[in-house]
Amino acid sequence: MLTAHADLSLALDVIGIFAFAVSGGLVGVRARFDLFGIAVLAWITGLGGGIIRDVLLGDVPPRGIHDPWYLGTVLAASVAAVLAQPMLTDLSRRRPRLRVQLIGRAVKYLDAVGLAVFAVSGALKALAWGAPPLACILVGAVTAVGGGALRDVLAGQVPEVLRREVYAVPALIGATVVVVAASMDALTSVVAWAAVVLVLGIRVAAILLDLQVPTAPRQGASP
Repeated sequence: MLTAHADLSLALDVIGIFAFAVSGGLVGVRARFDLFGIAVLAWITGLGGGIIRDVLLGDVPPRGIHDPWYLGTVLAASVAAVLAQPMLTDLSRRRPRLRVQLIGRAVKYLDAVGLAVFAVSGALKALAWGAPPLACILVGAVTAVGGGALRDVLAGQVPEVLRREVYAVPALIGATVVVVAASMDALTSVVAWAAVVLVLGIRVAAILLDLQVPTAPRQGASP
């Protein structure tokens, strides 16, 4: 059973932590945080989803506060974000609009990578811990969106998952693929990575095509 494949879960988590942590650091740079604030935002973004997952599953203390791989990865991503600050600050003096656009696009694509791998790794860990199928899907989705939501709240902006963009839906789809494959005894590393590619493809397509989730129609006149 693939849910016992620790190497795959670790690889997915490391990729997700790095991608999300760099995106968190870049959001800190865009918000003009100091170096400490940038590092904190990177840590929260990279480790937040995994910590929420572990707490929900009862795996405490969460791996995000004691596993050397997790801590080393988020540290490397924090350093990368901090080192990028001078270059981005210089760019803001010369072409401020380009700086904002560049950081915004980078954050979206890094989030897409983190979303994809965390949706799958979250579902895998929930399966390994014997959670019911629906719980496995929800844990996968929460793992995928949790760190980014914490980042956005700390940065003073509406979390991406609450906006109209297609964001949480790909994570739910990827986690569902993993859970369905497990129920059919067909969950292999190939299927897991295919689910990652599927989530990433949907999210990137949503970014490029500006796909939006439908909203409820407004009632009455605007105030």
